[in-house]
Amino acid sequence: MPEEGVPLRDKEEFMSQEELFAIADSFINLGIKKVRLTGGEPLIKKNFAEIISFFASKDIDLAITTNGILLDQYWDQLKSANLSSLNISLDSLVEEKFNRISRRNYFERIYKNILEAIDRKFNVKINVVLIKGENDDEIIDFIELTKDLPITVRFIEFMPFDGNQWDWSRKVSFKEILNRVKAHYQTDPISYEMEKNGTARNFKIQGYLGEFGIISSITNPFCDSCNRIRLTADGKIKNCLFSAEETDLLSAFRRGEDIIPLIHQSIGQKHKSHAGLKPFDSEDFSSENRMMTTIGG
Repeated sequence: MPEEGVPLRDKEEFMSQEELFAIADSFINLGIKKVRLTGGEPLIKKNFAEIISFFASKDIDLAITTNGILLDQYWDQLKSANLSSLNISLDSLVEEKFNRISRRNYFERIYKNILEAIDRKFNVKINVVLIKGENDDEIIDFIELTKDLPITVRFIEFMPFDGNQWDWSRKVSFKEILNRVKAHYQTDPISYEMEKNGTARNFKIQGYLGEFGIISSITNPFCDSCNRIRLTADGKIKNCLFSAEETDLLSAFRRGEDIIPLIHQSIGQKHKSHAGLKPFDSEDFSSENRMMTTIGG
């Protein structure tokens, strides 16, 4: 969250529960097999229990991405929804640093919830956005978590969004991460074949219980196999997370129009890579995108 916060918007600009269910059904009827509730932060919604119950009734693979703060309030609902995995954001293992990055003092609660999720047999993935000079000195510390914990730590390259002060020099690349791992462990980590349509390239240190992955959207992208689309909280399709172009489903739905052609149109207009942006390392690179904290979905 930016230090100055974000402008508040009228709730009428966002999907109601009924609109969310109806629009989501359109996607599921078209063959969507996996739904991830992400953010922003999905657990802060007052009707989260109803939302997860709705998706649990569908023949889909259900997952969420969360900051982990409120997990302890929803263990029973998450289990009853047969949730397949919990992706929990944690950008530092150093409490002071984490609290500074997140501008919140919830490190102990989040870490406790992570351990509780493991005890409750959830498939836990820890998402770590790496920023050079900020938390890249903790790469090995995060991998060491996988020695005794059955988790996947996923290092995510810092991506450009409006307001996050991104520039090319702050990235920690796929190659740099692996070089640091090889130098520390004096061996190549075990490499797994990338899952079909996956985002992470996964690795394991010999003898460790868990594994780690690298989501290299910038330096080693997976655009050629990407099958992801995002329905934002205000009812728009982003056919690429980097895209400033969005297709407004909610307005059409409220006018009583058929939204299926709009879904097909948006997917058909998906660019070959990175929403058609110029190379990230070019001098004239620019991205007119929303703040990540305002996308939701």
